[in-house]
Amino acid sequence: MTHQDSPAYADLLQSLLANTLKAGADAADVRLSQNASLSVEVRKGELESVEREESRGIALRALVGRRQASVSGSDLSPAGLRALSERVVAMAKLAPEDKYCGLAEASEITCEHIDLDLDCDDTPEAPELERRAADMEAVALAVPGVKQVSDCGASWSTGSTWLAASNGFAAHKSSGISSMVAVAIAERDGAMERDYETTSERRRARLKSPEWVGREAGLRATARLGARKIESQTAAVIFENRLSARLIGAFIGAIAGPAVARGVSFLKDRMGKQVFASGVNLVDDPVRLGGFGSRAFDGEGRPVKRTALVEDGILTQWLLNGPAARQLGLQPNGFASMGFGDPPGVTTSNLDLQPGPKSLAGLMADAGRGLLVTSMFGPSLNPNTGDYSVGVSGFWFENGEKAYPVSEVTVAGDIPSMLLRAVPGSDLEIRGSTNAPSILIDGMQLAGR
Repeated sequence: MTHQDSPAYADLLQSLLANTLKAGADAADVRLSQNASLSVEVRKGELESVEREESRGIALRALVGRRQASVSGSDLSPAGLRALSERVVAMAKLAPEDKYCGLAEASEITCEHIDLDLDCDDTPEAPELERRAADMEAVALAVPGVKQVSDCGASWSTGSTWLAASNGFAAHKSSGISSMVAVAIAERDGAMERDYETTSERRRARLKSPEWVGREAGLRATARLGARKIESQTAAVIFENRLSARLIGAFIGAIAGPAVARGVSFLKDRMGKQVFASGVNLVDDPVRLGGFGSRAFDGEGRPVKRTALVEDGILTQWLLNGPAARQLGLQPNGFASMGFGDPPGVTTSNLDLQPGPKSLAGLMADAGRGLLVTSMFGPSLNPNTGDYSVGVSGFWFENGEKAYPVSEVTVAGDIPSMLLRAVPGSDLEIRGSTNAPSILIDGMQLAGR
């Protein structure tokens, strides 16, 4: 893929916007993305696959009155771009009216584009990634009880995006990431269990070692051998920090402005009220250096800032983009997800449930007995009521100590009351854009045998 510098792409976008307005649009925005990736997988000590991908595409949105349409393509020739403008305007004129659509006002956009240290290393050589994957696999297979490694790979990706809108906003952003993953399968007496470990960072030098990833995957898989079924009962549940953020995801969906505006949120009447226990804080930080979700502006070009969505257990913010804010009669607050060529959604950036004082061992000691969840699958959530159930496996603990692995358990409850009883641990790890420490919730319904 030939890299074109920012000024050239910036000029191209401005020309495209001008042509779109000339074709009959009242407003328009556009996004041009250029991406590259390399991934390597190893199996049984041999290279199994190498995948290189390079792509470039453009997305254009036109607004004609209160009607809008979006198109995308990869042809950046003058003729291709002219056809793109004409097609999107023709589509917008035929689209249904949406009285809440529209670009941000020129007075609302930000011109401050700070460096958030999101770039990655240069393209690695495939043999380097192969060595990392092979080392992971070898260490995982050396763990007693591990039968095979079903997935073992190392990858790198990078992307650049150029943005522009007819309200005067223009920006360029780039980011990249390197990752490793190993999935180990352990076997005992014909019964098999699997588990995984990963590491991801902007810079390869910050990654945990291949040996650590492979060993952790193997140890986690073998620890699940001999899993039992438990009786149906009510008990305390601790969601391990590797997956507790999924509970936060259910909460985030309920405070999304579009869901609140449509009335399909179990928290639609809870603004300014207690939604977590006192002392619990949930903070979104878009300007964290090197963060997985960092950004200098939101998906409509508005400014962003560090925000407590929950402060001392109290809900303080909906996640609002322009359309949702207009529908609710509120002001946008910097939580629009990427539009520019498409209608914006809503999203958080670097979202962390702030840690509490107790370690995972401390949470188990406080609970005494219950279920430590280390794997979840097939969650079900009613967005109107918050009723929730999920299949899980993990470890039963007694007297504050792990007793034995368990499987085939369904945990059920309702998210509003679960969050009010949630006790965060101290073991917060930054593994992605949404993170949480281990979370203890008492009085959960467990369906077993």
